[in-house]
Amino acid sequence: MAMDEKFRRQLEENGADVEATLKRFMGNDAIYLKFLGKFPGDQNYANLGANMESGNYEEAYKCAHALKGVVGNLGLTPIFDHVSVLVEELRNKANADVDAARAGEEWQKVKEVYEKFISVINENIP
Repeated sequence: MAMDEKFRRQLEENGADVEATLKRFMGNDAIYLKFLGKFPGDQNYANLGANMESGNYEEAYKCAHALKGVVGNLGLTPIFDHVSVLVEELRNKANADVDAARAGEEWQKVKEVYEKFISVINENIP
């Protein structure tokens, strides 16, 4: 199955690097679409949110780091960029040492771009 032009345009307009990502997938649209279709079911985002809300920053770091890898592989650059900042904010810090306000701001940015991509993906992949 080839990627629909409208879907590709929506991904790119939201900042996804479709061209480079397709190269990683050896130009195989079908495999890329399969992985994009699985992305909304990835639990790292939900687990990250639960840990951010409860202030469990050590677990939030693990979830953020895993999410960073997933979105990096999918070329979802805006999510990758914001989650990378969050990962660095949480890296190797005890809960008491985390700047909760700054981490919370970055989490809000992650949520904003994540929701845009989930909406585009769910709209285009049944």
